[in-house]
Amino acid sequence: MIEKIVQNQFTYRGSAVGFKRDEVLLPNRRKAYREYLTHPGAVAILPFLDSPSKVPLERCRVVLVSQYRYPVNKITEELPAGKVDPKESLSSCLNRELKEETGYSTGKFRHMISYWPTPAFSQEKIHIYWADSLKKGKSSPDEDEFIHTKIRTFSDVMKKVWKGERDSKTVIGILAFALFYSKTSSF
Repeated sequence: MIEKIVQNQFTYRGSAVGFKRDEVLLPNRRKAYREYLTHPGAVAILPFLDSPSKVPLERCRVVLVSQYRYPVNKITEELPAGKVDPKESLSSCLNRELKEETGYSTGKFRHMISYWPTPAFSQEKIHIYWADSLKKGKSSPDEDEFIHTKIRTFSDVMKKVWKGERDSKTVIGILAFALFYSKTSSF
């Protein structure tokens, strides 16, 4: 089932993604082409203003970010997230993205899940964490980001998921936490 690279080439290298077209040798010894996006990976954070160990989960307040997403021509509400910079640790990226996008900071992130959103045509992997014990500060989004923070209850965000929220990292992060929370009562 494994395909072997015969030749690979970048057809485009951007600041966030690249595009490759590889010639591969199939298990049946025939050649084919695989086209895919390259991506350094990303983190997403489910930030709680209230501790789920002290406040009923449905009433816990969550910090989301609202922004315009050009490819789908929609304003979305999402978990704060961003790509990992070259040679940057996940820990550093988590702290940087939470602070840049929301103004909040914390010293404690807990890993929930890592996944490939679209492994058929991208190598991007998203690592989702949750955090509480947030400290308010000033946000500093990138100069091409226009972001607004939104405070929602976990219950409200869960309702958005069931009504058809389409941002995968938000859906997966909310459902992963709900599953985690239902399996344990200690944080």
